[in-house]
Amino acid sequence: MAEDKLQKYQPLIDDLKLQLGDPNFDQIFAQTTSSLSKPDQFLLKMEMSRLSQPVARFIDLRGQVSGEVKPYEHDGKQHFMDNVAIDVFEEELARHGKYTLAVYEAVMHTENNYKVMQKNQDEQGASSQSEKQLANGTKLIRFASYESRCEERMNYSIKITVDLGKEGTVSATTSDISLSGAKIKLSPNYSPVPEQLIGIRLVGLEQDFELGLKGGVQYEVVAVEPVSRDYQHIRLKRTFIENNSGFDEFLQSFIHGNKRRYKINLDNTMDAVVCKGYEQFYLPRVSSLFIYFAKKGKHLLPTIALTNENNAYINYYFEDERKISCLYSIFSQSRLARILAFPNAVKEATVYTFTHSNGGKIYYYSAFGYELDEHPELKALFLGFGSQKESWRTYKVQLMPSHHEDAFIPLSLPLSAGKNVEKLNKRPTPRVQGIIQDVKFLMLLTDISSKQQLNAYQAHQFDSNSVNKLKAFGHGKATNPPSLEVVALEYVNLRSHKRYLYKTAVTMHVDSEHADSGNTRDFSVMGLQLETPSPSTVKKGDIVHLELPDLQKITKQHQLNNLRYEVMAVSKSKTIINLKVSRLTDLPHVGMEFFKQLIDMNKTKLHACEETPKIPGLSTALRNMVTKSVCQFPLYIHKESALFNIGAIGLGLYPTNLHKLLMAYHKGGVEHLDATNLFPENFIEEHLNEAFRHISRQDKPLKYTVFVRFDSTKEHLSDAIKSQCIAFDEPIEPLYLFLKKAIKKDILFVFHLHISKTGRPDTDYLANELRYVSHYALHKAKDLEEALWSVTGVCDLIDISDEAIRQLDVEPRLIKAMLERKKQWLDGLLH
Repeated sequence: MAEDKLQKYQPLIDDLKLQLGDPNFDQIFAQTTSSLSKPDQFLLKMEMSRLSQPVARFIDLRGQVSGEVKPYEHDGKQHFMDNVAIDVFEEELARHGKYTLAVYEAVMHTENNYKVMQKNQDEQGASSQSEKQLANGTKLIRFASYESRCEERMNYSIKITVDLGKEGTVSATTSDISLSGAKIKLSPNYSPVPEQLIGIRLVGLEQDFELGLKGGVQYEVVAVEPVSRDYQHIRLKRTFIENNSGFDEFLQSFIHGNKRRYKINLDNTMDAVVCKGYEQFYLPRVSSLFIYFAKKGKHLLPTIALTNENNAYINYYFEDERKISCLYSIFSQSRLARILAFPNAVKEATVYTFTHSNGGKIYYYSAFGYELDEHPELKALFLGFGSQKESWRTYKVQLMPSHHEDAFIPLSLPLSAGKNVEKLNKRPTPRVQGIIQDVKFLMLLTDISSKQQLNAYQAHQFDSNSVNKLKAFGHGKATNPPSLEVVALEYVNLRSHKRYLYKTAVTMHVDSEHADSGNTRDFSVMGLQLETPSPSTVKKGDIVHLELPDLQKITKQHQLNNLRYEVMAVSKSKTIINLKVSRLTDLPHVGMEFFKQLIDMNKTKLHACEETPKIPGLSTALRNMVTKSVCQFPLYIHKESALFNIGAIGLGLYPTNLHKLLMAYHKGGVEHLDATNLFPENFIEEHLNEAFRHISRQDKPLKYTVFVRFDSTKEHLSDAIKSQCIAFDEPIEPLYLFLKKAIKKDILFVFHLHISKTGRPDTDYLANELRYVSHYALHKAKDLEEALWSVTGVCDLIDISDEAIRQLDVEPRLIKAMLERKKQWLDGLLH
C-alpha cells in the first residue's frame, strides 16, 4: 500500500529530492505538502529520510550503461562509472553535501542506463510496441536464397507510360532499371499478373535522348509486390523482341556512366551478405553430423562425413578399433530402401545403438524404431539390455535428396562489378567434382540421447537368458569395408592465439603419485598439446601440473614447474592430450608469461600450425550442399546494448513443423515471423544472460529441453502456444500435468535446444560482397557488419517429439488421438 502511495506521489518526490540538500528543507517540505493528509505527509517524510541516509555502496556500471566506463575514486573508494554517471554523481554530491542514497539512486538511473532505456521504451506504449513487434516479428533468414545478377541495376526514377492491354495505358515511374529488367511503381488500382506482356515507353528518357523506339520496350511481368495504399512494385524482365542493339548499347552506357550519380541498387548484394553471414554462424555450430550417400554401382553407400566442433564426436562414436566407420553396415541397403519409401521429402527415423567389446574388437548393434515396433517380442529386450550399456545412444535420422550441382553457389555480384568476379565465381575443381558427382542423398545424424530416455528404457523388464536373440541386430566386420572420407568444415579460425609446432620434453603430474612423461606437439600462449608414449589415465576436466625441463634451461626468469593446466580433450588412443591454462586467481600464469615471451622473441624461427585442407575446395562444396538442403530450425540470439532477444530465425529448403506453425499464424510480410512465445517469459533475457557470462565460444553447446503446448483452435499465436523449458537432463516430473494436458486436449511438440556462443563473424567469407557494397555505400557496409557482430548465440531446435512422447507414462489411446490431431492440423496447412 505504501508503495502505491509513493508511486502516486512520484512527481512530488522527484521535486523534493532536488531540495534535499537545502538548509531550509523542512520549511520547503511543509509548504509543498500542506495540502496532503497527515499520513501521506508522514510517508513522504520517511521517504526523504531514507534518501538522505549516507551510504557506502560501491558503484559498478560495467555492462549497465552505453557509455565507456572508467575507474572513479571518491572518499577512498573506487567506483566504475561513465562520464554521464560521473557528472550526475558530482552534481548530486554538491547538492546533498555527501554521498547519500539519493546520490546513489540518481547515478543508477541515468538516461543511458540500459534498464532505464528499456523501461522508457516500454512506457512509450506497451500496446504499440507489442503491435509493432507482432507486425514485424523476428527476421526470417532464407538460407541460400541469394541470387547472382549478371548485371548491375541502377536506382533511377523516370516517368514512363505502361500499356496494360485491356486496362489501357497508364502513367507510372521506374524504381530501378537494368539492361534486361526493371522495377516500376504502379498504382494498386491496376492488376497485372506474372507472365503478362506489357509495353513501356521511357518518357523521361525520350525527352532528352533519341532512343529509336517507336513502339516502346516490351517486358514480361515477373512478380507483383504490394507496398502501400499508394503504389505497388512490378518486377519486369525484357523480352528483347525489339532486337535493337543501338538502344541496348545506349542503356548499358547510360547505366555505367550514371551509376555513381544515381546509385547502384545494392539490395540483392546486401541480402546476400546478411544471409551468408547468418549461414556462416550456423553451420560450424550444428550438432548434427552430415553424411553424404553416393550411388556406387547398385549400392547407396556413405562416402563422406562433414564434421565441425559440435558434431565430430558422432563420427568418432561410429569408428571401431580399426578407425573404420560402421555407418555402411548400420545403414544397409535394405534399411535405406525402407527409409526412402517413407512419406515427406525429408525421411525421418530413429535408430538405437550400443556396442560390445570382445577380444579388443568393437561390435555394433543397432535397431530402428520401426523395426522394434514390428518385433514387439524383441523391443523390451533390445531397449532394456542396450540401455544398460555405457555405449547406448539414440540418433535422429533425417535423409533428403542432395545434388552435386548444389556445390556451386556463385557470388551475388554482377559480372560488370569487376574483373575478378568471373575468376572468383569458379565451379568446383575436377578433383572435387569427381568426389561429389555420385552423391544422391544427404543424411543428418543427431544425438538425441537423454537421461530421461535412459531411465525410461532401463525400466523395461527383459529375460537375460534371451540376449542371444539380439544377434539379429548385430553387425559383422567386412574384410574390405567401404571407406568414409572425413572432411572438416572450413571456417574462420577463431582461436584467440596462434599455435606453433614445437617438440620438447614435458612431465605431466596427474596427482601426487602418478606422472606421465612425453613431448609437446604444439603450444600457444593459452595452452599446448602433448603426446605420451603410453595411454594416460587423465580425462577431460582434470587439472594437471606440468614440468618443462628442457625449456627451463633457457630461462631463469620463469620457474617452469608446477604449471597448472586443465585437460580439454583426450584422443581415443589416450596418448594425445589438449591442455589449457588454468588459473585459480587473477594472478599471472607463469606458463602464459613464458610462452608469450618465447613466441615474441622467436616468431621468425617458430612454425605456425597451418591447418590446410587435404582436398582444397571440398569442404566449401560440401558446405554449399548442406546450405541448399537445411531441414532444421536455426535460431539466433542477438545482444543489443545489454539485452538479449531472438534476433532471427533461419529457414532452409525444408521447413520444419515449427516453421509451419509460426507461418500459419503470421499475418505480416514473408520476411518475419513471430517468435516471442517459443520460450517461457524472460528465458532469453534473464536465463541466457547469466549463462552466457560463464561460457566461451570454444565450450560445448548449452542444452535444454523445450516443451510446446499448441492449441490449434486459438486465433492468436500468443493464446495458442504455451511453453516450458528445462535444462538438459533435469527431471520432467514437475511438468507432468502440463504434458498430460497437452496430450489430452492439444498438440505437444518437444525439442532439444542447443545453444552455442558465437565468435566473430567470418568476414573473409563475405569479403567480396562487403567490398562491393563499401564501394558504393560505405555506411551500409558498416551497418551490415555491425548487425552481424550483434549475433551472440546460435541455436538449433531439434524436434524430438516422437521419441519423447514414447517415454511418457500416458495412456496409448490419448497419444494416438493427439498424434491424429497433429496429423490433421499439418495436413490442413497444405490445403
